[in-house]
Amino acid sequence: MTDLARKKCVPCEDKTGKLGTNQSVELLEELDHWKIIDDKAIEKTLQFKDFASALSFVNKVGEIAEKENHHPDIAIFNWNKVKFTLSTHAIDGLSENDFILAAKIDELAR
Repeated sequence: MTDLARKKCVPCEDKTGKLGTNQSVELLEELDHWKIIDDKAIEKTLQFKDFASALSFVNKVGEIAEKENHHPDIAIFNWNKVKFTLSTHAIDGLSENDFILAAKIDELAR
C-alpha cells in the first residue's frame, strides 16, 4: 500500500489551497497511469472483462468515496470501461485529497 493510500481525505473549503503544478506532478508519480487534465483534475480509465465487473468496481469505489467524503466523477462507457476524474470542486483545482482517493482506487484495482 502506498503512503497516499494510507492517508485520509480532509474536508476542503474555499480557503484550502490548490496544489501547484510541481506538487501535482510529484504526487502523480505515486499513482498508476493517472494523467493531469488542465492542472485542474486527474483522470484514469480502466478496462474490465465485462459490464458487470465494471459496475461492481464502480460500486466499490463508491463505498470508498463515501468513507472519504471525496467523490470522483465516474463514466462507464463502451460497456466495459470506466473513466474516473478527480478534482476538488470547492477550490476549482487539485488538492491532496484527489491523489489520496486515486491511490485508494489504484489499490482496489490491484
